[in-house]
Amino acid sequence: MIARTWRGWTRLEDAARYESVFRTIVLPHLDSVEGCRQAFLFRRDVNDEVEFFVLTLFDSMDAVRRFAGENYEAAVVSDEAKEVLKHFEERVSHYEIAATKNG
Repeated sequence: MIARTWRGWTRLEDAARYESVFRTIVLPHLDSVEGCRQAFLFRRDVNDEVEFFVLTLFDSMDAVRRFAGENYEAAVVSDEAKEVLKHFEERVSHYEIAATKNG
């Protein structure tokens, strides 16, 4: 399994809007990608910004490519997300999952 990680930041007043974009646009899109197993949105307030950390889990790098295309290390950021994000990582990181605890 492959973990894909990415971060983006909003102003405090835009955080709820980004969460809404994630729920209504990002998650439905990920649901349509064969091999995408789970997605998580983490949030933390840092000074005058909100940092969002996104973790998506894919069956394989082929599944990642189905989501992101051949330039799979580039961030996939919807136009709606770009409207509310103050800044974001242009590149993502991928990790092979070496161990898990279930339950």
